[in-house]
Amino acid sequence: QVQLVESGGGLVEAGGSLRLSCAASGRTFSSHAMGWFRQAPGKEREFVAAMSWGGGTIAYRDSVKGRFTISRDNAKNMVSLQMNSLKPEDTAVYYCAADARSYSSRGLSVQAEYDYWGQGTQVTVSS
Repeated sequence: QVQLVESGGGLVEAGGSLRLSCAASGRTFSSHAMGWFRQAPGKEREFVAAMSWGGGTIAYRDSVKGRFTISRDNAKNMVSLQMNSLKPEDTAVYYCAADARSYSSRGLSVQAEYDYWGQGTQVTVSS
């Protein structure tokens, strides 16, 4: 059974940093795209960042470019999201996602392209 478990969320003041991690089990995702999405209260879930299977393609939503960095450790079957210069509008539940297709770089920002999802971790940024 595939599981994605996020950790690292919490409460931080504006301008602060958090590092989210996502540990995968039940399947190796070294050959699969992985990404982060978020959902703020009363809003639709939206794309945040994603990395292709080989790391050659990385995508970010415009509002986090220059502040967030996605990375992966294939040896540990993990993907991380370093979030710096956090803003109150970054407050949301952050979800890790993985694509079941191997060696695909298509649709990194499209939720429907991901097959596995974590339960989410809350990030709250106070002003």
